Amino acid sequence: MSLCFSAGEMLLHVLRVEIGESVRGEDVYIIQSGCGEINDNLIELLIMINACKFASSSRVTAVIPCFPYARQDKKDKSRAPISAKLVANMLSVAGADHIITMDLHASQIQGFFDIPVDNLYAEPAVLQWIKENIPEWRNSIIVSPDAGGAKRVTSIADRLNVEFALIHKERKKANEVDRMVLVGDVKDRVAILVDDMADTCGTICHAAEKLVCAGATKVYAILTHGIFSGPAISRINNAAFEAIVVTNTIPQEEKIKICPKVRVIDISMILAEAIRRTHNGESVSYLFSHVPL
Repeated sequence: MSLCFSAGEMLLHVLRVEIGESVRGEDVYIIQSGCGEINDNLIELLIMINACKFASSSRVTAVIPCFPYARQDKKDKSRAPISAKLVANMLSVAGADHIITMDLHASQIQGFFDIPVDNLYAEPAVLQWIKENIPEWRNSIIVSPDAGGAKRVTSIADRLNVEFALIHKERKKANEVDRMVLVGDVKDRVAILVDDMADTCGTICHAAEKLVCAGATKVYAILTHGIFSGPAISRINNAAFEAIVVTNTIPQEEKIKICPKVRVIDISMILAEAIRRTHNGESVSYLFSHVPL
């Protein structure tokens, strides 16, 4: 038997979790994404994992569609924290036996854990969306908004049998891009920007402007995690995008109401199939290249 839980009880920023039925000997899956009030949600997840372990569950799996603090995966300056490692330690100490997540900012974060981690990919769902919703996809070019996403972009371009390009960017400080250089020819093509996440959207909006100036006929952006903080929505509304496509690893209902360019790919079936396969002891590698029916 498999049990899934989400949501706890918050009272004056003090979380109190009580599991409403017996989980003794059960295989428990707790679903909590790293979005919204991230710190509250993370502490809630840790307490729920701990509650289930003390209630004698046989195994606790944390299903975290968007891994919190994933961007802080290395020391990029003196005295900077490696917060992704800290979160990994906290999940392990709380009692998690297994982690299921999607499109980690850096795949090496899996190495921060001493427990099994399944890092699923949105790529199969992205490929399906492109083929179904962009009529000119055969005349498209896949573009990475930074050099770090080159591997992701080349994989998608190879599977679509189209060319790829990338944009080299230089930052003065976090969330502020100084200069962009386009490497590749996008003239008279549909440009599809692909990245793992967008926060304030300064980078992808500058990238869209760069692509239009370089002769792209249309510009789409496809992102796994649409954080959309600060001025992100106003920037998207003013940018030259046909659509901004994100998955629902982060809830997007409110953003869709105020930004008609935002489209959502539902990845719930990928996570559901991963849970089913994990519970039944089956391989999840099928999900790396296929969308479950």
